[in-house]
Amino acid sequence: MILGSIGTPLNPGNPYVRSKTQIGSNATFAVGHLQALLNLGSSRVIRASYWQKYYVHRILRPEAYGGLVYNNIVNKTKYPINSEVFNSNALAQTFSTFNTYLLPQAYPEGSPTHSSYTGGAAATAGVNVTLLKAFFDENFVIPSPVVPDPKDPTKVIAYSGPPLTVGGELNKLATNYAIGRGHGGIHWRSDGSAALALGEEVAISLLRDERLGYNEIFNGFTFTKFDGTRVTV
Repeated sequence: MILGSIGTPLNPGNPYVRSKTQIGSNATFAVGHLQALLNLGSSRVIRASYWQKYYVHRILRPEAYGGLVYNNIVNKTKYPINSEVFNSNALAQTFSTFNTYLLPQAYPEGSPTHSSYTGGAAATAGVNVTLLKAFFDENFVIPSPVVPDPKDPTKVIAYSGPPLTVGGELNKLATNYAIGRGHGGIHWRSDGSAALALGEEVAISLLRDERLGYNEIFNGFTFTKFDGTRVTV
């Protein structure tokens, strides 16, 4: 049974994979079931992430931290900032480039006003990628991958390198999504790392809950977590 857009097989643990007479449905074990879980997972993980933001950690955004650095240097305030920050090459390069000690932002409106930890976007990436790894065969090697042509980025050329698997590329997608928010200046690296783990746990919890309602003989979905360990849900 091949349902992925690049021919990715379903997870070998899917009870209908080896059936010659039956297939999954929107109720269980087919793409319609996954689509419903992706929407549900995105909703649930944002609730979990924002609970951490508002009721537990309340971590300052990098932009706001840059404001503290600026005020200590320019306005001689005494915020308790590690002295290594003031001696860093990054701070010197920022001032040399922008003529200010404020943290540059990729977003013209600046960072969001709510707490930084955990990252909501990264948590959404974590839950969705985990659900995809549960439903599809993460070991499937992507056929005929291409990459941007370094001589002309409007074109693509054949990829040459180690085999690219569905699971590996999904992990890259989630990680890049989290890291990109840091590169934009609105998150710390820890925001993304914790959010991916949070999204993964929400996905696993959803899959466990779903399993209680199955009528099929089902031994669980087995896949690889972000930390490299294997889990069967």
